[in-house]
Amino acid sequence: MSQHTHHQHRHDHDHAGHDHHGHDSHGHGHHHHGPGHVHAPASFGKAFAIRISLNVAFVVIEAVYGFLANSMALLADAGHNLSDVFGLVMAWAAMYMASKPPTQRFTYGLGGSTVLAALFNALLVLLAAGAIGWEAMRRFFDPQPVAGMTVMIVAAIGIVINTATALLFMRGQDDINIKGAFLHMAADAAVSAGVVIAGLLILFTGLQWIDPVVSLLIVAVIVWSTWDLLRESVIMALAAVPRGIDASEVRAFLAASPGVQSLHDLHIWPMSTTETALTCHLVMPDGHPGDAFIAETSTRLRERFRISHATLQIETDGNGNCQLASDNVI
Repeated sequence: MSQHTHHQHRHDHDHAGHDHHGHDSHGHGHHHHGPGHVHAPASFGKAFAIRISLNVAFVVIEAVYGFLANSMALLADAGHNLSDVFGLVMAWAAMYMASKPPTQRFTYGLGGSTVLAALFNALLVLLAAGAIGWEAMRRFFDPQPVAGMTVMIVAAIGIVINTATALLFMRGQDDINIKGAFLHMAADAAVSAGVVIAGLLILFTGLQWIDPVVSLLIVAVIVWSTWDLLRESVIMALAAVPRGIDASEVRAFLAASPGVQSLHDLHIWPMSTTETALTCHLVMPDGHPGDAFIAETSTRLRERFRISHATLQIETDGNGNCQLASDNVI
């Protein structure tokens, strides 16, 4: 279940014995896993390594045979796979960085690098798609003979590799980077299948324009499958409320807590692709409710909304003297 749950467990230890009037403490000594809870870098390290090694080898084979067979579709598929390699390397590196403890300078740790990795990954893939699309358009006006059989065999190998490695990332899809890796492989397998069909059609019909048409279809698949990743990573980079969390529900939950008269300055943002933080000022005129209330509220935020890093400020003056009482103040 990726990093998120690892941090959840770490926070279970933290919430028990700390004063939560300030900021949540990060206890990085605990590595506790409940049943079915997986820490992403550890569990997916092998999957990433296998996938990257296989893909690098396959990209080289596909590029060489793409040139030999004079197939734009094969080269498009190689480009797609190469962009995957870059993306996987970045996602893997980012997940490793996200597991590093915070420092004096990077007080959140390096979890934010997972968001940047997803963003760069999406941009890189779209760049590759543009280059392939440009070359395919050129081919329409200058059709060239393509070796259909070679195209079929090489693309068929791609289907096997992509399907086998997609299975390695079946779980852990609550992390945008793992999900990105899985979606890429699923798309790769589909793209390779399209290239096999193209090789077959070229073999039987001798129509050379099939090759650039298929490469343009591949470009469409790449853009379509990457757009959501780009959009989501840009939103996360802008510290928006993560997908899957309803801010109004969180507000209602906090407002309904015993002793809370009102609340303001509520912020919910992603610290990484798997960890979410929250800060909020709670107005409680009856006085400070004690550490137990904050520990309990933090636990419920984590269990119900998957917000693992909550900071709650208690204010006992109900007259709204807080400088951040207006929702316009950030």
